[in-house]
Amino acid sequence: MVVQLIISFLISLAVSVAAGLVFIPMLRRMKVGQSIQEDGPVWHSTKEGTPTMGGIIFISGIILASLIVGFNEIRDGNYSFIFILVFALIYASIGFLDDFEKLKKKQNLGLTAMQKFILQLMAATAFVIVMQFADNLTSSVDIYVPFFNISFVMPAVLYYIFAAFVIVGTVNSVNITDGIDGLSSGVTIPVAAAFSLIALLWGDTASGIIAAAIVGGLVGFLIFNFYPAKVFMGDTGSLFLGGAVCALAFAMDMPLILITLGIVYFLETLSVIIQVVYFKLTKGKRVFKMAPVHHHFEMCGWSEYKVFVVFTSVSAVFAVLSYFGVFHRYG
Repeated sequence: MVVQLIISFLISLAVSVAAGLVFIPMLRRMKVGQSIQEDGPVWHSTKEGTPTMGGIIFISGIILASLIVGFNEIRDGNYSFIFILVFALIYASIGFLDDFEKLKKKQNLGLTAMQKFILQLMAATAFVIVMQFADNLTSSVDIYVPFFNISFVMPAVLYYIFAAFVIVGTVNSVNITDGIDGLSSGVTIPVAAAFSLIALLWGDTASGIIAAAIVGGLVGFLIFNFYPAKVFMGDTGSLFLGGAVCALAFAMDMPLILITLGIVYFLETLSVIIQVVYFKLTKGKRVFKMAPVHHHFEMCGWSEYKVFVVFTSVSAVFAVLSYFGVFHRYG
């Protein structure tokens, strides 16, 4: 299995690099440029016109690597393998629609919040139900609690609500994290690496192959997305990553691991919630200079490079902790 993970990583890395060399000039010729938020840091205005929808670059690497290395899994009827890829692609499609609307309107406003929420909720609910049917649908579901190595029973209906909330929340958290050059890529690499190592530990070949492909695809994409970015992943890429992260967590039957494994995503979203609530309660005062929190540190004088390094390091530390948090599950 180790060899399969390495090959998956390498194929995805190579395809992503090759795709970047082809797609970025193509996106420039098509003038598929990003519009920058007017309320963002003023120095971000220099990024105006940078090609977006670059998520296609690493998505192509991830899909191709997963299908090549995981061919035997598909042939043997490993449905979780297909579910993870399809679910991530559905979210990528929602992101593509959002990116397309932004480009059409030539401003940083795509689908409405309600449109995105409904589409994401429908996708999340469908995924959970399909996974449950594939795993012999029952009236209750065991929820594994990392670190404590225990499980508790949750009624199926309540589980669907819980799962939909977790998926939609996590996907949008990944999207929020994609605010400066390379950040979402850098933060997600340790997350995907942890999934691949946990899959190796548990003998979950399908999940491991996909997770390793995500690591390879994002490493290749960072060549073009690292500061100063030559291309942005857009919602096409960030929603794909969010969908893939959630699909892996649920397919591997450990959704609660997202609390620690996705700590940076969580803190980014929490900073936005705190900012909005405090602003309304105090009629105009702010906790952070700007939310999400990566912009706060930028406003405090941190370079994009420093934000990238610190946030990615935090993600890596919590990825290691998360690995040991589930280490004894099947021991």
